[in-house]
Amino acid sequence: MGMFDGFDISASGLTAQRLRMDVISENVANANTTRTADGDCYRRQVVTFAQRDDQTSFSRVLNEARDNYSGKGVKVTGVHEDTWSETIMVYEPDHPDADENGYVEYPNVNIIEEMTDLIDASRSYEANATAFSASKTMALKGLDMVK
Repeated sequence: MGMFDGFDISASGLTAQRLRMDVISENVANANTTRTADGDCYRRQVVTFAQRDDQTSFSRVLNEARDNYSGKGVKVTGVHEDTWSETIMVYEPDHPDADENGYVEYPNVNIIEEMTDLIDASRSYEANATAFSASKTMALKGLDMVK
């Protein structure tokens, strides 16, 4: 692992968690959106991550042989609609989006779950920022030793 790999790994975590916080914010903002541009009810968005593996095949084989280290950081594999949880049906016959039975379909956004996810993403972001800062401090100490 090179001197600047720690920066790259921490930066990938910062970027991924920032996107996660953006998606969570979008979910909270659309918690009461009953109709999107395509006419459907808004559905909660979820970010998925995977281990990042940017190494070339020779570099990967060399690293795995040396210290069984593969992958450097995290990557976002996608932002997906939450199709496993149900939308909320509320009886509001006077609402413009009510169906023929008087029910309005509200998004499957649970504010408590979103706030919990936001706290988790925020803590992960802070941890990556701390790791980045620690890598910076170690690099500076190394440069001071060379003087």
